[in-house]
Amino acid sequence: MKKVYLAYGSNLNLEQMGYRCPDAAVIGTTVLPDYRLVFRGGRHSGVATIEAHEGASVPVLLWQITERCEKALDRYEGFPHLYRKKNLMVDLDGDEMVAMAYIMNEGPPPAMPDAYYYATILHGYRDCGFDEDILKQAVMDTSERVQ
Repeated sequence: MKKVYLAYGSNLNLEQMGYRCPDAAVIGTTVLPDYRLVFRGGRHSGVATIEAHEGASVPVLLWQITERCEKALDRYEGFPHLYRKKNLMVDLDGDEMVAMAYIMNEGPPPAMPDAYYYATILHGYRDCGFDEDILKQAVMDTSERVQ
């Protein structure tokens, strides 16, 4: 069984995904419309998620994963307690496909990512050639939402 997995946070980092899911293969990059990148979690441990937001967009990396990869990702993402799975339609070079994404469950409040986690995602943005200002803006938006 192989499926398409949509990464938007730490799993953009090619080196880390190589360790976590050695059987995974990059399919390509695209943009997910009407979603935005946010950070939520505990007081000192914000992690990335996406949420519906009309007019926004999030750059994403599409992976082809195996069942073994999905089990490793389930553990890493805290599925089903922290994250749930959602199938989303994406467009890759004119081809529409269904991609599975991990989206944080309701409950955890906005929270800032720590420096290591942020650096991991930043490395992934650079790996993928994404605009780093999108990540920086997500952190600034989260900072404004933290109480």
